[in-house]
Amino acid sequence: MSFLWSLIIGGIIGWLAGMIIGRDVPFGVVGNIIAGFVGAWLGSLVLGSWGPVISNFAIIPALIGAIVFVFILSMILRGTRRAS
Repeated sequence: MSFLWSLIIGGIIGWLAGMIIGRDVPFGVVGNIIAGFVGAWLGSLVLGSWGPVISNFAIIPALIGAIVFVFILSMILRGTRRAS
């Protein structure tokens, strides 16, 4: 059950990051979950683990990390679309 909650929270974090930055995360729900997990990893790596914690996600650093990840990913995808 803990794994399911992690997937849900990761998906919500990825979705929020996409909404805040105004860009869609590629691959829909799966992309949101991946963005949430990568964002949580980046955020905790750079900012530590502070703020509210839900299902082993420190929400604020995870959200900031996911925003950065979605932004970088959208820039990379935009660059590859222009090159083709």
